[in-house]
Amino acid sequence: MAPRPKQEDESEGKPTKTLDVPREKSVSMAPALSTAALIEDDPWDMAELQDTGVKWADLDTKRKILRVLITVAKFIVLLGLLYMFVCSLDILSSAFQLVGGKAAGDIFQENKVLSNPLAGLVIGMLVTLLVQSSSTSSSIVVSMVSSGLLDVATAVPIIMGTNIGTSVTNTLVAMTQVGDRNTFRRAFAGATVHDFFNWLSVLVLLPLEIASGYLVKLTGLIVSSFNIQSGENAPALLNVITDPLTLSIIELDESVISGIATGDAEAKNKSLIKVWCQTASNTTLQNVTAENCSFYSCWELNNVTEIINIKKCNHIFVNANLSDLAVGLILLACSLLILCTCLILIVKLLNSMLKGQVAVVIKKIMNTDFPFPFAWLTGYIAILVGAGMTFIVQSSSVFTSAITPLVGIGVIKVERVYPLSLGSNIGTTTTAILAAMASPGEKLESSLQIALVHLFFNMSGILLWYPIPFTRLPIRMAKALGDISAKYRWFAGFYIIFCFFALPLFVFGLSLAGWQVLVGVLVPIVAVLIFAIIVNILQKRKPQWLPSALKSWSFLPLWAHSLKPWDRVVTIMAARCCCCCKCCNVTEEDEEKGKHENMDHGIELYDNPTMTDEIKEAKKTLNNCEILRATSL
Repeated sequence: MAPRPKQEDESEGKPTKTLDVPREKSVSMAPALSTAALIEDDPWDMAELQDTGVKWADLDTKRKILRVLITVAKFIVLLGLLYMFVCSLDILSSAFQLVGGKAAGDIFQENKVLSNPLAGLVIGMLVTLLVQSSSTSSSIVVSMVSSGLLDVATAVPIIMGTNIGTSVTNTLVAMTQVGDRNTFRRAFAGATVHDFFNWLSVLVLLPLEIASGYLVKLTGLIVSSFNIQSGENAPALLNVITDPLTLSIIELDESVISGIATGDAEAKNKSLIKVWCQTASNTTLQNVTAENCSFYSCWELNNVTEIINIKKCNHIFVNANLSDLAVGLILLACSLLILCTCLILIVKLLNSMLKGQVAVVIKKIMNTDFPFPFAWLTGYIAILVGAGMTFIVQSSSVFTSAITPLVGIGVIKVERVYPLSLGSNIGTTTTAILAAMASPGEKLESSLQIALVHLFFNMSGILLWYPIPFTRLPIRMAKALGDISAKYRWFAGFYIIFCFFALPLFVFGLSLAGWQVLVGVLVPIVAVLIFAIIVNILQKRKPQWLPSALKSWSFLPLWAHSLKPWDRVVTIMAARCCCCCKCCNVTEEDEEKGKHENMDHGIELYDNPTMTDEIKEAKKTLNNCEILRATSL
C-alpha cells in the first residue's frame, strides 16, 4: 500500500499543535461562558407581546377581511366584559352594604370611640371595607357632620381611613393573576403602590393633623372666604350606562345607613332593599296629643306628613321574602364569580389583541416620557389623566382595578401606574365636592369642608411622595412586596388579611381599652419596627457603621428573619389539605368494591399477582398521606 502523500496547506510553517492548545482554547472561552451565566432577565422588564400569526402583508383579501372582523368582534366582546366588570363592582358594593351596612351605621354611632383619632381612622377603614365604597362611607360622615353628631376635626381621621379602605379592591383584583409568577409580580406591585401611598400619607399627615389641625383650618378658611351657593346634583356619567342593569338586579335605600348613624330609631327596623321607587308625601294639619300635659290629655295642632307609596321598584328582589343578609350573600357570591370571570377573560383577550405593532404603539403612548427638557411633566400629565378618568367612571376602585391587569400583562409600567393612582385619588374627591355642592343650604358648609379635607389630604400626600424622585417610596416598597409575593405567593393573602383586617381590628381593640393601653402597647412595637428598618438599611448600605453582632440577623432564629420556614409550614399545610381531599375520595364503597373484585378474580390474582390500576392508585395515595403526616409531625 502506497504511503499517503503529505498535504500542504496554510498550516505549514506553524508550530505543531500540542496539549497547550486546548488549554488556551478553554481559557479563551471562559469569559464568554461566565458572562453568559451572569446575564439574568429583569423580572420588571415589560413583557414582549410578540405576534406569532401571519403578517398582514402575507394575507389575501379574504383573510384580511376575516382578521378585521375577528378584531372588531374581540373589541366588542372586550367592551362587553368591561361593562360587566364595572357592573359587578357596583353589585359587589351593594352586596357588602347589605351584609354589613347596618353594622357600619352602628359603628359610626359610637361617638366616644370616634373621639380617638386612631380609632376614627380604623373605623373609617373598616366601614369602607364593609360597604366597599369610599363614597358611601364618606357620605355617612358628611351626614353625621351636617347633623351635628360629629365636628369636622373628629371626622378628619375617618376620612383618612376611607382613603385606605378603598384601595383593597384593586389588590384583590391582582390576586386573580396569581397563576403566572412574573405577571403576578407586576400586577400585585401595580395594585399595592396605591396602598403604600395611602399608608405613608396617613403615617405622616395624621400626627401632623392631630398636632396642628392644618386641614381643618385650611378648609375652613376656603369655605368661609367664598360665598358658595348650593348647586345641582353631581353628574352621573357612568351610572347612565350601568344603572339599567344594576338597578334591575338590586336597588338600595342608602338613607337607612345614614339614619342608623345619625341615631334614627326607625331606621334600624327598615330594610336596605328599596321596595317603593316612587312615593309622594302628603302634609296635613292635625290634632296631635301634646307631650307636656301632666294631669289630663290635651292636644295641639301640628303638621303631620304621610308617605304614600305609588310605584314599586323593578329589581328582582323587590318581592323576595329574604333578609338583607341572605340577599347580600347571594349577590356577594354571584358578583365575585362574575368579577373573576370577567377579569380572566379580559386578560386573555388583551393578550390576544395586544400583539405586534398594536402593542408597540400602546406601550409607547403609555410609558414614553416627553422629550427633554419636559420629561418631568409626563408624570403630572398622568396624574391629570387618572383624575379625569376617575371623574368619568366616578369610582377610584373601578379605575385602579381596570388598569391592574394591564400592569400584569406588561402594557403599563409600575412607574406609570403610580401617578395614575395618585390622579384617581384626586378624581374621587372631585365627585364628592360636586355631591357636597348639591347639599341644602344649612348643610352646605360642613359638607363642602369635609369634601375639601379629603381633597387636600390627597394633594398633601402627592406633595410628600411624588415631586422629588427620591421620595417616591411607594414604588420601591410595592416592587419589594411584589418580589416577595412572587416567590411566596401565600404572602399576598397574608398581606391583605393582616394589613386590612387583623391590624385595624387590633388597633381598634386597643383604642377601646383607652389611651394608656393603646400607647403602652403600640409605642414599643413601633420602636422595634423603626429599629429593624434602620438596621436593615444600614446592613445594605453602610454595614461598617454597625457592630459585628448586627451586621446580619443570623443571631436570631431562622423563622424570625426569613420566610423559608413559614413557607415550609404553609406548603405542608396545603399539601395535607389536598391529601385529605384525595384520601376522602377513597371511600368505603371503593374499598368494598375492590374486595369484591379481588374475590371474583382470585384465580387471576394468584396467577398474576398484580393489582388493578385503581387499587394501586388508591393505595399509593394512602401511603403518600401517611408519609406526609409523619414528615409534618
